Amino acid sequence: MFIAELIGSFLLVATVIGSGIMGEAMSDGNNAVALLGNTIATGAILFVLIKMFGPISGAHFNPAVSIIFFLRKELDFKNLLFYICYQMIGGLLAVITIHYIFEMEIFQLSTNIRGETPLLISEIIATTGLILTILFIRKHDEASVATAVALFITAGYWFTSSTSFANPMVTISRIFTDTFTGIAPISVPYFLIGQIIAIIASHFVYKLFYKN
Repeated sequence: MFIAELIGSFLLVATVIGSGIMGEAMSDGNNAVALLGNTIATGAILFVLIKMFGPISGAHFNPAVSIIFFLRKELDFKNLLFYICYQMIGGLLAVITIHYIFEMEIFQLSTNIRGETPLLISEIIATTGLILTILFIRKHDEASVATAVALFITAGYWFTSSTSFANPMVTISRIFTDTFTGIAPISVPYFLIGQIIAIIASHFVYKLFYKN
């Protein structure tokens, strides 16, 4: 199941960064078109990956999701650490691979500054929304989780100022690409703090509706 998390995380980050590079290259400077291409590709791959790996690992590909399942006692601490490690390895390998196949400098550091407190709030909303989507849909209709997650992230790209990273692994991976989807290191703490707050908030919001 750990290999499933590595492969899924690899393909997710590869799609996010690769579609951003392709979209920017083909949009002739129109960022809306580039973002649209990035959005469609990300939503599509999420649907596929969750369908592929959901029965094997739960298809987390996201430390925030893994931590939620740990808090719900559906994942023990040892497996939580393994999940996060394999997710991070997959994400970082994807960055290197995408740079290579697009014939770019392999090791990069993003200069794309993405703001401060407003984006922290944006990531709280995006990550809370993602986690609650997973938990609520899973409670009533587990077969629809892939569709729901794909649609939420597709929408999140457009209704949040942060473009809905909602994933610490993806956030950290994007530090190392100075392309359309990159994020400068100085901006990362705002995103990670927002995501951490969202994990805690989601856990308690869900408990308002369900005891387990």
